[in-house]
Amino acid sequence: MKTKFLIIITLVLLLQLLLVAEDDKTGRKINYQLSLEDEIFLDTLQYYSFLYFINEINPENGLVRDRTQPESPASMAATGFALPIWAIGAERGWISREQAKQLTLNLFKFLWTAEQSDRDSAMGHKGFFYHFVDIKTGKRMWNCELSSIDTGLLLAGIHFAIQFYNNINDETETQIRNLGDKITQRVEWDFLTMPPTGKFKNTISLSWEPETGLNPIGWIGYNEALIMYILAASLDYSTIDLAYNQWLYNYEWREPYPDLAHALFPPSLGHQYSHLFIDFRGLSDSYLKEKGIDYFENSRRAALTQQLYAIENPLGWKGYDSLCWGLTACDGPGNTYNYNDKKFEYYTARGTSGKEVIQNDDGTIAPTAAGGSIVFAPEIVIPTLKSMYQKYGDKGLWGKYGFVDSFNPTLNWFNKDYLGIDQGPFVIMIENLRTGLVWNNVMKDPLIQKGLKRLGFVE
Repeated sequence: MKTKFLIIITLVLLLQLLLVAEDDKTGRKINYQLSLEDEIFLDTLQYYSFLYFINEINPENGLVRDRTQPESPASMAATGFALPIWAIGAERGWISREQAKQLTLNLFKFLWTAEQSDRDSAMGHKGFFYHFVDIKTGKRMWNCELSSIDTGLLLAGIHFAIQFYNNINDETETQIRNLGDKITQRVEWDFLTMPPTGKFKNTISLSWEPETGLNPIGWIGYNEALIMYILAASLDYSTIDLAYNQWLYNYEWREPYPDLAHALFPPSLGHQYSHLFIDFRGLSDSYLKEKGIDYFENSRRAALTQQLYAIENPLGWKGYDSLCWGLTACDGPGNTYNYNDKKFEYYTARGTSGKEVIQNDDGTIAPTAAGGSIVFAPEIVIPTLKSMYQKYGDKGLWGKYGFVDSFNPTLNWFNKDYLGIDQGPFVIMIENLRTGLVWNNVMKDPLIQKGLKRLGFVE
């Protein structure tokens, strides 16, 4: 496999790599020197992960399958990730720009015309979308929740597309911009406002269900929902100042290892998802300004913490070391593998913020946890990904879409599935590292800038 890999990539992709390097249009790439070997490896990983968003979709409506199971519904977050990923594919010559913008327009038309109502079979309500929907019809699946964060991640992808498809003389690109604005403006953020008392007062609720109403938990503390609050602020969410103060009030600041104090969130995804779209270098709000760092540095420290935790390996799992680490939400072996006092979970949010803050660590590593942090700490992430490939690739870790979702060295267990929300960060963050394409487009979006300013983000 490795010989074939080197031949194909060297001969077919090397010219493309050199052309992209000479034509850096974005200005937001990370200042990190990649070796030719690194470039070839990252291009391969990015391309294979990209294929998920071409093959695991319904091209007629643009919806993206949650995971590689034939019966899997579409995931709205994965669909949001697909929007910049299709554009990345076009920029790198993996698909045409015509194909990328047609997929985008098909999706926007579907999102705009699909049923929005309080019926339990609709695609959404009040402008929000259900977490999982039928990939053909768009109807709600599994009695799932109307999701604020999944809608937020979808909108982030939409606003990338609005900026990327900027040809005013192209009818398709004009339709994309117009429909993207309409889908954005339709969201009634106040619909998910929590009551003005209690721990979650005035914040945005996690979700709503037609059977039970508003979820009693709101978004507080540092996590993946930062992008959602930025968008809500840009759209004049009525309690945004109170909500964001409550969000910040519940941050947890610790120093798990020397010089790595940061606002905690144990699963890596919380330090990555908002950063897929927004370049937080130099950006801090009132909380982090007081701490003397920006949000990019906060995520860098979280990634370094995860590596040091694996080196320390307080629970004694096999395989953990400086080149094999990364805990986030992912599949796991499940309880059929339990033995002695060792317990194993299926899909769950795994994470660590040092040995004092461990969340569901059962020895299961997700390559996306490291891969999604490549912009923050390429010096540790790239060697980690290459080592994982070399050590475990032929054993089941590598397949048709690159790294599988997860593996457990203690059990010699390798997942058979790929998940859209875990493949997406590879494509987007590698591109942000190499050219800054996604950051460059999102950061020039007027609504994003309005939201950042409203929440007090300063450089």
